[in-house]
Amino acid sequence: MMVEMATGSSTTTIQNSGASLSSSILTNYPLISAFLAFAIAQSIKFFTSWYKERRWDLKQLIGSGGMPSSHSATVAALAMAVGFQEGFGGSLFSIALILACVVMYDATGVRLQAGRQAEVLNQILYELPAEHPLSESTPLRELLGHTPPQVIAGGLLGLVTAVTGHLITILTTSRS
Repeated sequence: MMVEMATGSSTTTIQNSGASLSSSILTNYPLISAFLAFAIAQSIKFFTSWYKERRWDLKQLIGSGGMPSSHSATVAALAMAVGFQEGFGGSLFSIALILACVVMYDATGVRLQAGRQAEVLNQILYELPAEHPLSESTPLRELLGHTPPQVIAGGLLGLVTAVTGHLITILTTSRS
């Protein structure tokens, strides 16, 4: 695919093929760090659930809530990887850092409180008499947010994932 871009008084032609696009995604260090941190956090929840309950719960692989926060791990890894790749003084790192702070704040604030409200509302539903029109309502999801330790653990997991990826990148680049 060929794309022409007009920039001021000149025109630049950019050639891009499907192969180079897919290879650039596969070598995108911040993206890989973020996905890897998410996968590790979800796997920890999955295996922790199996260890505690002695049964496989596939919902743990994609569900929210629990220890560690996969949202926090994802955005912390993304911010750190962007910092390593683009520099910690640049605007891209600033954007990634602010995104990470908003996501982590939201996880312990709004989403945690919404989960606690769901617990109370579900308890009210359970106590309704059978003839009440709402007694057959589907219970609300209670595990929505995170406690501060879950967010901190997720954030640390994300930082460790990005730092490890950065060290691997340095080692493989220096050997070439």
